[in-house]
Amino acid sequence: MTAIIPERLAAEKLEKTTPETFAPAKRKAPQKLGEIDQAAANAFEGEIREFVRRDVALLLRQREAEPAADPVADNLNALIRRVSGVSMEEIDRVILELQSVRDMLRGEGERVSREIAGYASLSHAAMTAMKVIGDSLTQWKNAPDNVDQRSAG
Repeated sequence: MTAIIPERLAAEKLEKTTPETFAPAKRKAPQKLGEIDQAAANAFEGEIREFVRRDVALLLRQREAEPAADPVADNLNALIRRVSGVSMEEIDRVILELQSVRDMLRGEGERVSREIAGYASLSHAAMTAMKVIGDSLTQWKNAPDNVDQRSAG
């Protein structure tokens, strides 16, 4: 992309450039640290002053633009308050609804945890009962052989 620079701006840029501008950093004339700090502080203060001037000028323009006790502005302000009030009430209602959903989900989570614990306990009891039944069946299976051997002997 090429930029078109007006002749006047190009001439100003050429006038501001000096050989020191293009010199490597090690060849530039060393400056004292205090002078650099002072220059930076002055530049910063100048920027702050300019910012304050612009801000004050903007405030003055706004005061001049505002007529005293404008009924249209008052009506607009009241309308904005009403609309924002309705929106805020809606937001509060949604927040309350979300909190109730959160409480319901917590309660359901606790209920599910209790149900799972109950099923785990029931499963453990069923496994224990099955083991007892299996052991009993094994003993009964072996018992007739023992009875037949005793009666034969």
